[in-house]
Amino acid sequence: MRAVIQRVTSASVTVGTEVVGKIAKGLCVLVGITNDDDEKDVDWMVKKITTLRLFDDEAGKSWAKSVKDLDLEVLSVSQFTLYALANKGSKPDFHLAAKADISKDMYHGFLEKLGKAHKPDKIQDGRFGAMMDVHINNDGPVTIILDSKQKQ
Repeated sequence: MRAVIQRVTSASVTVGTEVVGKIAKGLCVLVGITNDDDEKDVDWMVKKITTLRLFDDEAGKSWAKSVKDLDLEVLSVSQFTLYALANKGSKPDFHLAAKADISKDMYHGFLEKLGKAHKPDKIQDGRFGAMMDVHINNDGPVTIILDSKQKQ
């Protein structure tokens, strides 16, 4: 499981003309699922997303607080393209990304666990499988890449 985490001042997802997810300050998380991901990968990713200290504390100390510590929002967006291979040729290869029927259930389980680890009302998401416009106002900019298969 891969995630690109961006600290944001705001973020939103639009499908067509409908805003389907929108947050103020918090994290925008682009999530990719691969063929051999399981519940352990989901659990690890949820813990990392909710506890990573990417925010300043009240005194201005950098890297001191997590999204959970500050009761901030999370916008999650499913993104199979995180598993694209583009080493050969000019067309990306997506065979490492889990097929939609598998990844959809895992992604929704991920969202449920994210809500339980933080607060359900603080979690927003896009629309799985839809063509989405994602608007991200990166704060910093701060962008962190996580891969559950590369944890140590």
